[in-house]
Amino acid sequence: MSKCVEVVRMEQIKKTQIVNTAMRIFKEKGYFAASMQDIAEACGMAKGSIYKVFPSKEDLFTGVFVEVHRTMFEQARELDRSVRLKGDPPKEILRRKIEFQLQYMLENHFFTSEFKELPITANENFQVEWKKKRAAFLTWHRDCFYEAYGDAISPYLGDIVAIYRGMSREYLSHAVQSVTACPMAELARFCVDRMDAVIRDMIDKKPVPILKVSSAYFNDINPVDLPTRRANLGEFLQYFAQKVRELPQPERIQKELLEVIGLLRQELEQGEPNATLVRVYTNFLDSVDELRPYVRQLGLMLNHAAEQKKDSPDQA
Repeated sequence: MSKCVEVVRMEQIKKTQIVNTAMRIFKEKGYFAASMQDIAEACGMAKGSIYKVFPSKEDLFTGVFVEVHRTMFEQARELDRSVRLKGDPPKEILRRKIEFQLQYMLENHFFTSEFKELPITANENFQVEWKKKRAAFLTWHRDCFYEAYGDAISPYLGDIVAIYRGMSREYLSHAVQSVTACPMAELARFCVDRMDAVIRDMIDKKPVPILKVSSAYFNDINPVDLPTRRANLGEFLQYFAQKVRELPQPERIQKELLEVIGLLRQELEQGEPNATLVRVYTNFLDSVDELRPYVRQLGLMLNHAAEQKKDSPDQA
């Protein structure tokens, strides 16, 4: 048994060495210029030894991607324990966590953002790991803001996380390109102050949330399931109906439009909606200029749902 454990331990050491070396080579040369031979020579190994661990360059890059984010979340947990022991105020804890994330992503931007322009994004194994990473980030950001503001922001967590992620992503891209010389500590303070203003406004004015925590925004590991898709479509059709009621149209026309939306809803609730009927109903609604943006958005939702259903393992 001890010999078997030793073999496993040596294999893990070897894998760690390959990943750490590949991380450096990818950073220095870029994805396209870096070759498996370069990485093997830097490791002091035969190229065949690397292929036994990582069958392709795509698999090796995926391994590096996973390790970069594993390290980040591990350090984030250590930071969380540290700030809790220190007893800092919730808003300062939030600032420290955001500063850590911004600094880490800036230093590792090749593996946290630049990969989006690479063909690796079409690799199936990489897509799985990317979705896991995104889901972990969403959960982490949700928890960070919830711990700072509590139950008062529960209805708005989806929107708060979306606003913060958009803000941080944009500023980080400027920092990576050296468009701004702002230190990450100052950028974190700026983001926290801006988010505080947004959050206070939401708590005060109590708007209707756009993104719910239970929505697809927080369900990125797997395709959205059928009940969730139907719930999202149903909610969108409620907005659609409300728009019809606000139209400057005679009551008779409004009633006809609402009846069509009702028929459309009934058809979409079927296990296999009749495509011809759906097209007839949407074409009728599309005849009203003010409703065309809603019809186009509904079409995109239906197309996306159809693609997910086609790609689902249950359909294979």
